[in-house]
Amino acid sequence: MKGIEKITAHIEADAKAEAQEILAAADARVTEIEAANSQKAQDEYWTRVRSGVKECEDRVQRMKRLAAMESKKSILATKQEMVAKAFDMAREKIIGLPAPRYTEFLAGLASESASTGEEEVLFNERDKNGCGADVIRAANRKLSEKGIKAGLKMSGETRGICGGLILRQGGIEVNCSVETLVELCRSEMSSQLAEVMFQ
Repeated sequence: MKGIEKITAHIEADAKAEAQEILAAADARVTEIEAANSQKAQDEYWTRVRSGVKECEDRVQRMKRLAAMESKKSILATKQEMVAKAFDMAREKIIGLPAPRYTEFLAGLASESASTGEEEVLFNERDKNGCGADVIRAANRKLSEKGIKAGLKMSGETRGICGGLILRQGGIEVNCSVETLVELCRSEMSSQLAEVMFQ
């Protein structure tokens, strides 16, 4: 029996030694794999951090550009609104001129815009009943002074204009309404007005 015990003990010792070697080799391999994976994880971590930082910087730049564009659009809209208000105020100022100056203004429009001196003059309801007759007299006087036939006459019709007048001869009309005159000035002067207002 002692021989079997010795053989068994020897086999057991060899098995333990072999198991120890396998365990040592496995531990070494685990340590090696952990080290490699740790380095990979670190590399991946820093790659992602750099990518995230770059993405954030790009997003911030996009947001800055977008904010700058929105700001410019807003400023432009405000400028356009202020220019439009300036022309609206000009229209209101012309319509609100004191009666003698407004009459003189309309008479000047009629006499300058008349081609034959025999046109019909159309006003809005307020001006027809208020200063219409005075405008016709003053315009005909101006035409006479220029040596042009002074035969302007007030029409029985009115037009839905805010102020000014319309000259009509036959089927041809010349629109001298305040809104049309202001609109013509707007297209010619908007950029100049904006330059003056926002320097």
